[in-house]
Amino acid sequence: MPGADLGPQPVEMREIAPGIFVREGAQAEISAQNGGHIANIGFIVGEACVAAIDTGSSLREGLALRAAVRQVTELPIAYLILTHVHPDHILGAAAFEQDGPEVIGHRMLPDAMARRARGYLTRIAEDLGPAAEGTEIVPPTAIVADTRRLDLGGRSLLLKAHPTAHTNNDLSVFDARTGTLWLSDLLFVDRIPALDGSILGWLRLCDALLESGAARVVPGHGPVPSDWQAALKAQCRYLQRIADGVRKVIQEGGTIGQAVAQVGREDAGNWLLFDAYHGRNVTAAFVELEWE
Repeated sequence: MPGADLGPQPVEMREIAPGIFVREGAQAEISAQNGGHIANIGFIVGEACVAAIDTGSSLREGLALRAAVRQVTELPIAYLILTHVHPDHILGAAAFEQDGPEVIGHRMLPDAMARRARGYLTRIAEDLGPAAEGTEIVPPTAIVADTRRLDLGGRSLLLKAHPTAHTNNDLSVFDARTGTLWLSDLLFVDRIPALDGSILGWLRLCDALLESGAARVVPGHGPVPSDWQAALKAQCRYLQRIADGVRKVIQEGGTIGQAVAQVGREDAGNWLLFDAYHGRNVTAAFVELEWE
């Protein structure tokens, strides 16, 4: 397999509930210094097999995740769940080729991958240099249009394809045994949310997620929160302030530039990487809301 000579060391995992292992990523942008290890990735172990959830930013990171699985169990890695298209979550998938897992994604994921593959691979090579060697896009072999259940043996996972929110291809994973809801980038903790889909769709999803009854939630970035509802409400407040502020600028005949300069600036001290993403979020919201 390409890249197998990299000799990866297993990533450090934390067992947040019985059989559920998470590696929390750095709260930073992808760089050679952090090896691209910025997303929360992990796996769930059943009695018969394993499901890996997201694979990191490169083949090397995916290989390290696979090595971490093998430190815990020799059960087959039967499923590889890709929660959405962003490169920090999907670019390590080729590391699991030897296992022959079913690669599962949202029904819109294949199209999103096809549109972005070249740009993602070019950018990751620039960002990581030699550490990106062997990295490639692995499209899903199975898609979820609404919901799907996976049986890991004594453990059932419910996969749900969400309407456009963070992206147009967000997939969540719910472990019934422990009440753990793996939301990936539908929830950001401490790090500013990144809007690449629909602000209205993301806001509509807030109430449904708050009513999910989950015991714990795994975000796509940031620590697994002790009070996940408070973390989700903080994210929803930020998104609502953007929507309200952008609507006001539009109603007053303002421009995108004015919205970026004015809307939501009071949140600058509340989120990591605010300056890197807030302007993009306001811009995306303006483009969506000016035609509502």
